[in-house]
Amino acid sequence: MDDKKTETAIFAGGCFWCTEAFFTELKGVEKVVSGYIGGTVPNPTYREVCNGTTGHAEAIQITYDPNLIAYEDLLEVFFATHDPTTLNRQGNDVGTQYRSEIFYTTDAQKASAENFIKLLTDQDIFGKKIVTKISKASTFYPAEDYHQDYYAQNPNQPYCMMVIAPKMDKLKKNYASKLKKKS
Repeated sequence: MDDKKTETAIFAGGCFWCTEAFFTELKGVEKVVSGYIGGTVPNPTYREVCNGTTGHAEAIQITYDPNLIAYEDLLEVFFATHDPTTLNRQGNDVGTQYRSEIFYTTDAQKASAENFIKLLTDQDIFGKKIVTKISKASTFYPAEDYHQDYYAQNPNQPYCMMVIAPKMDKLKKNYASKLKKKS
């Protein structure tokens, strides 16, 4: 019998293709699912979310082993891999679906997220106000199958090459000790 305990973290930080690629590489992360959260329409489609009419954010649901990676480590990577100072925007992606938001699943996650943002603010890490929202997790809807593991499946797609690959290189350089070993 497997007694391993896992927890769930949910982050929205722009395009889920990017965020999924980053978190998949981290030690202790068992699964990352791209999807939608925070809106009013049940079972939204990608097209509906992109139209900006559902209220959902593109997000990732991370299943992780807290004995191998702390929630605070996930927060650190989250804030290091997107711009938490731009409202409803990440680079050229504009709209509420690209907002920066943490969806907590426990009161401890809420407190950790609040403390982490306070620390970043107190140290003026970004030089601008952090606009990342912290909200109680609502229903998470997995995105369509073709969005799952997108970067790994499409590394030569122009968006992946121009936007995700340089960020992945930075992640590998700055967080090498937190990454899974390649076999």
